[in-house]
Amino acid sequence: MPGRIVGGVGLDRGVPTADELLSADAVLGLIGCLRVAAPDAEPTALRRALAALPGQALAERARAVRDALLADLPGGFRPFASVVDRALADRAFTGWMIWPVSEAVAALAARPGAGDEFEAGLALLARLTGRLTGEFAIRTFLDADLDRTLGVVRSWTGHADEHVRRLASEGTRPRLPWARRVRAITDRPDAALGLLDALYRDESEYVRRSVANHLNDVSRLDAALATGTARRWLAAPDGHTGAVVRHALRSLVKAGDPDALALLGFEPPAGIVLSVFALTGSTVELGGGLGFAFSVANHGAEPARLAIDYVIHHRKANGTLAPKVFKLTTRTLDPGAAATIERTHSFRPISTRRYYPGEHAVEIQVNGTRLGRHEFLLGTS
Repeated sequence: MPGRIVGGVGLDRGVPTADELLSADAVLGLIGCLRVAAPDAEPTALRRALAALPGQALAERARAVRDALLADLPGGFRPFASVVDRALADRAFTGWMIWPVSEAVAALAARPGAGDEFEAGLALLARLTGRLTGEFAIRTFLDADLDRTLGVVRSWTGHADEHVRRLASEGTRPRLPWARRVRAITDRPDAALGLLDALYRDESEYVRRSVANHLNDVSRLDAALATGTARRWLAAPDGHTGAVVRHALRSLVKAGDPDALALLGFEPPAGIVLSVFALTGSTVELGGGLGFAFSVANHGAEPARLAIDYVIHHRKANGTLAPKVFKLTTRTLDPGAAATIERTHSFRPISTRRYYPGEHAVEIQVNGTRLGRHEFLLGTS
């Protein structure tokens, strides 16, 4: 699946605005669905939340609509769950309107003293996740009782619905994008590994990609745990395991981790020589691109499998340089063979990075080893 799709929006394709997600139309749609599922309830608080949407960020909207739902549908978890189940009979009850609904479910079912409503809330979240992922709301359950939540989630790894199986992996990620951190998971990055072991050979690419992203999160907390897990999977693979492991170890490969590189067949680059490394210019203007080209040659006696990346050292506000690794290509070079590679790196302004003018640098990295470096200046126009 190309990108993480939530409610029709690919989260790996840029950052959508709040109005593209939990919009006024989404809240109006929610009011319409509840009018059918709970005809006696007056959506007074929801209408107030709708009127207050302009100027609110996405998280503010989700909280405001969640709280409005709880105000308009009082009585606790069981009555609320009954309304949600009736709403699920309506195919219009879908998309981003589900986010605050799932958050309301979590707020009611994971509160202290909820008793068996805790498990019932997780079951309702699993029913909702096919309409919009429950990966954000499940964090409330994980915060409340990690082991109790995982006890339920383990059963989801065999669920017939790929959305539920993915929720088992995605919702328990240590560094889930857009979601708050769960301290118990970051303190125990091995806590959910049993889920990944059950899912890494899943028939669904949607699920397998989540598994790889989860293990990549783990690698940023405990590299040895991630590489050890990947090694176990490679010892009992199916036709997709190699791809899962490559995606799971991508951060470690960029960081030059020797165990991760070796698992993927990238040995230290003995006999690999970098030459003809040149830039198209020594100055790049903001909004432009840095062009560069280089050659790598295998002077060794054996074929060499190479992970070739480049590193941009970005200037920070305090004048220091911070490296970021970018993927280029993988190549296998026979003895005496060479490859020439060209790339243009864009300095177009983006929302996730602030550029500062002044000296920057670019390096070539082969199998985790940096082989050459050039400085250049970033302008401001």
